[in-house]
Amino acid sequence: MDAVRSHRASLGNTEINWDKLDKTKFYVVGAGIFTGLTVALYPISVVKTRLQVASADALEKDAFSVIRGILRNDGIPGLYRGFGTVITGAIPARIIFLTALETTKITAFKMVEPFKLSEPTQAAIANGVAGMSASLCSQAVFVPIDVVSQKLMVQGYSGHATYKGGLDVVRQVLKLEGIRGLYRGFGLSVMTYSPSSAVWWASYGSSQRFIWRFLGQGNEHERPLPSLGTIVMVQAAGGIFAGATASCITTPLDTIKTRLQVMGHDKRPTARQVVKTLISEDGWTGFYRGLGPRFFSMSAWGTSMILAYEYLKRLCAKDE
Repeated sequence: MDAVRSHRASLGNTEINWDKLDKTKFYVVGAGIFTGLTVALYPISVVKTRLQVASADALEKDAFSVIRGILRNDGIPGLYRGFGTVITGAIPARIIFLTALETTKITAFKMVEPFKLSEPTQAAIANGVAGMSASLCSQAVFVPIDVVSQKLMVQGYSGHATYKGGLDVVRQVLKLEGIRGLYRGFGLSVMTYSPSSAVWWASYGSSQRFIWRFLGQGNEHERPLPSLGTIVMVQAAGGIFAGATASCITTPLDTIKTRLQVMGHDKRPTARQVVKTLISEDGWTGFYRGLGPRFFSMSAWGTSMILAYEYLKRLCAKDE
């Protein structure tokens, strides 16, 4: 345990714990930073969603074809369908997620310390538990937002209905299906995002430790403290690795979930029917529709998010 504490102390300027943050500043500044990231990366989600719900005879079979079709029919605004709904729900969902993440991470680290595991293993377990818990806590807000935004993303595409906006989607869903309609795919969403979040944070936490160990930080020999540039590079590398790992593992569930959420009430399939349709149309590769955009999205979003998140924590750290 002393070795673990020594290691953490040697990397103290790379990690800022929850109790060291100015919470008000953290939430206010964080809302602005993550809104900016969402603006930059949102079009990737639109492309990924359209690829996942495309029918077997759709002309747009790859990401570039989808982008050309959107720009041809709707221009740049087409890449931001459903954005207003997402950004409205993203702020409370993000607050819930980050609060649960940080508080659970502290508890998880304390629970695994007595087992005297290696530092990367401890980080993987603690971060994984925290990531899964945070995702579970935020799903109550996130799933309805996901349902509405994805219906807007694919409206008029491949036979899907058209809407006048996010509120119109909510009204129609409530009219046809009640509140349950806004939580369609909730089970699969939990099964997709919670493991994805667990894998992402576990991969990020453990990969950082491996990289720091490779660089000679945290061992028994005294080393100069890493520069800010080195810290950022290690965090970025961890984000890329985490995004790649999580996207490859969870894309099949994400494809099934997306199809369930965007189908109309009159032709609502079961998860088993969605699976059969995907297999009949494309074989087992159908489960990986949109893998390219999702891989890029999770890697780009994960790396950008973690760099912004770590910067936010440094910015909001209390003065000692």
